[in-house]
Amino acid sequence: MPEIGNILKSNLIAASAPCRIDMGGTLDISIFNYPLRHLNPCTFNIAVNLRTKVSLLPYDDNMVKISSRGFKDAVYHMDDAPFDHPLGLMFAIAAYFRAGGVHIHIDSSSPPRSALGGSSSAAVALVFAFAKVFELKGEQPLSIRETAVLAHTIEESVAGVPCGMQDQLSAAHGGVNAWYWQAGADKSKFRKKVVRKRASHNSLEKHMVIAYCGIPHESKDINGRWVRQFLSGKNRDQWRKIVSYTQRFIDEFSSGNYKKACELMNLETAIRKRMTPDVLDDMGDMLVESAAINNCGARFTGAGGGGCLWALGEAEDISRLKDIWSKILSKRNGASLLDARIDPEGVRSEREVTSQ
Repeated sequence: MPEIGNILKSNLIAASAPCRIDMGGTLDISIFNYPLRHLNPCTFNIAVNLRTKVSLLPYDDNMVKISSRGFKDAVYHMDDAPFDHPLGLMFAIAAYFRAGGVHIHIDSSSPPRSALGGSSSAAVALVFAFAKVFELKGEQPLSIRETAVLAHTIEESVAGVPCGMQDQLSAAHGGVNAWYWQAGADKSKFRKKVVRKRASHNSLEKHMVIAYCGIPHESKDINGRWVRQFLSGKNRDQWRKIVSYTQRFIDEFSSGNYKKACELMNLETAIRKRMTPDVLDDMGDMLVESAAINNCGARFTGAGGGGCLWALGEAEDISRLKDIWSKILSKRNGASLLDARIDPEGVRSEREVTSQ
């Protein structure tokens, strides 16, 4: 698609997608959900309005430039861009679309490497934006499902480790959903279940709080250990319990039984802590313990090892917990509660930026 720069001179395009908080992650990786498919494994996530915006601007012919907060600007010929670069996923997506002559500008409202799925939301937004360029050329648009699947496939192909799909699905669809992983040759990869409809989101937000612990996460390391343990036959019984806890959590959460949902949330977190003690650091331990003492459930987002945690509970318990968490977080520079709300929308077009 060498003429993309010319198209963008008169059609600046931008898109954004939300981040997510979750429970039951890792089960969306095929290494886990194929052997466990008889148990109907699932993942739960909530899209939050910490959105990642991607804008496409015209640039020099056959060149790809990427700008993103926290990274040095990178410029490469579209045929020579490295996929092992810190922005390699974005370059890989540009390569898939043969996107030369483009400046990709990424603006994320989530903390860097916060375990909220920010890189995947950026990937979904970028795929969506490039697909809009194809539509201007008269080609068929990508569906939301196709956008998520393509973003995941490219991400997994360049990551060097197995990747789940829940981040891309939450970014593409938004809302509060469960994803059931339908492993098999004759089935689609997943089934979506809306857990809470949009009309209930405002009231649900009173039952939640999200905290950033001030240090970046290292999901590859922890996810990699979980994968290696599972492949070697270790902790299979623990993963079966995680499947059960996640299923039951979704049922209790859906019916508004937060007390029971919190118990299941804490059980799931405890299992993962036993398998990989460093999934929580000292501050994470304090946050999780204070949540349990105050009748709430707490869990790290993504694969943990830094980044964010979120808690669930009755409204009065969460209100009390916010004050307690704020005091704990004040002990580390950069740590804080996040001002995030449930985002009912998935990936969408946005107004473009106007400067390069």
